[in-house]
Amino acid sequence: GVAALAMAFYLARIGDLPTLNWLLSTLLPYVVFALIVVFQAEIRHALAGLGRRLSFNRSASSEEDAYDDIVLAANLFSQNQTGALIVIEREIGLRTYIESGVPLDARLSYDLLATIFRPSAPLHDGAVIVQGDRIAAAACFLPLSMNPVLSTQMGTRHRAGIGITEETDAIAVIVSEESGAISLAVSGNVERDISAEQLRERLS
Repeated sequence: GVAALAMAFYLARIGDLPTLNWLLSTLLPYVVFALIVVFQAEIRHALAGLGRRLSFNRSASSEEDAYDDIVLAANLFSQNQTGALIVIEREIGLRTYIESGVPLDARLSYDLLATIFRPSAPLHDGAVIVQGDRIAAAACFLPLSMNPVLSTQMGTRHRAGIGITEETDAIAVIVSEESGAISLAVSGNVERDISAEQLRERLS
């Protein structure tokens, strides 16, 4: 489509077609905005990658420790049948979803996760979003997956976890409140009923 517009503009110039030339010149600024709207996901992904390369990388050891805390917390929630949804940010930023929740910017720990997802806690509904070795926010709202192939047994928590991985490259750890089963969602796909050790292997 862009190539066709460029060719039409070129032919209007060399063919001395004033009406077509005026029309294309008038529409050209709007074409730029249209391209931004059409390719917004690709532009966001490219800018996220650029920002990631320009920023300082967190140490691998601290992230591995954070993963251990997530695994331990997920195992606790599984044993107690406590519903939980933990989203780990990767290349694509999750600022929009972080702003929908309660900002924390706290160091990630097993104790903090256990406190947040305690059924009587005010922040247990919604998702926790993790950036590196820190919890950015809790009680976050996530987009629900509209994939019709998903099992009808999956509730809102699972659809939210899958939905965020469909729109971004994030990882979602989901613990079912009904069965205590641990699930891991990546790229719109979900691996259900995995053990704590399998979760540790997947995250690493």
